[in-house]
Amino acid sequence: MSFVQDVLGIFKKRALLFLESYKESENVYTFVFEKDKDVTWKAGQHGLFDITHKTIKNSIRPFSVAAAPAENTIKITTRISDSPSDFKKALLELEKGMKIKMSGPVGSFYLKDHSPTLLIAGGMGITPFRSMLKQIEAEGRRDEQQIHLLHMDSNKLYLFKDELDNIANKTSISVTYLHSRDHVLREIDAFITSYTNNGKYFIAGPKSMVDSISTHLQNNHISKRNIKKDVFFGY
Repeated sequence: MSFVQDVLGIFKKRALLFLESYKESENVYTFVFEKDKDVTWKAGQHGLFDITHKTIKNSIRPFSVAAAPAENTIKITTRISDSPSDFKKALLELEKGMKIKMSGPVGSFYLKDHSPTLLIAGGMGITPFRSMLKQIEAEGRRDEQQIHLLHMDSNKLYLFKDELDNIANKTSISVTYLHSRDHVLREIDAFITSYTNNGKYFIAGPKSMVDSISTHLQNNHISKRNIKKDVFFGY
C-alpha cells in the first residue's frame, strides 16, 4: 500500500509559498515554506522539490522534510558551500512570496511501531530525525518506547542541538553526541546487546556512512528488515 501511496504522491505536485530562510550554522541553511491544509506526511519522509522561479538544469532535488507534520510550516535544511550548485544558488535567491513546487512527501523512513529504536544520524542526516522527534514532542508522548538518537558530527557542530536537548528533557528520548566512528559503533553495539532484533535501526547520512553502519549491523546478526536507510547525496 505504501508503494501505491508513494507513486500517487510523486504525481501530486503542490506550489509552496516561500516564507523565509535563515542560517542554522556555518554553511547550513533552513528554508521555510507555507504549509497548505491538505498537505500531510509521516515524520521522516522526503519530498521532491522543484525550482520554478528560474530555469536551471537538474531543477528537482529530494530533501527530507525537517519539519514535523504537527508544525505549521514545511522546512528543508541543507548545507550550501561557497561554490554551490545551480539548485542551491536558486534556493538562496528565493524571496518572500516566490514559490517552489513539491511532490510527495513519500518514502518508508518513518516510525511504524513502538519497538525500541536506535536513530543514527551523520551530518545532514539529522534532518528526518528532527521531524520524528518534534512530532513525538507535539503529540505529548512520554511513553515507554525506548528511542535513542546518535548524532554524529566530526566537526562537533551538532545541528539542532538546542531543540533536540529540549525534546529529550520533555520525553523519554535520549540523545548522544559523537564525533568519531569508533564511538558510534560502541553505542550501536551496546544497543544491539540490549535489544538485538527486537529493536529497529534507522540510519541517515552520507552513503559511505549508511552502508558501513548497515554492514556492521548485519555482521552483528541484525536482520535487514529491521534496518531502515536514508542516503543523502551531495550534501
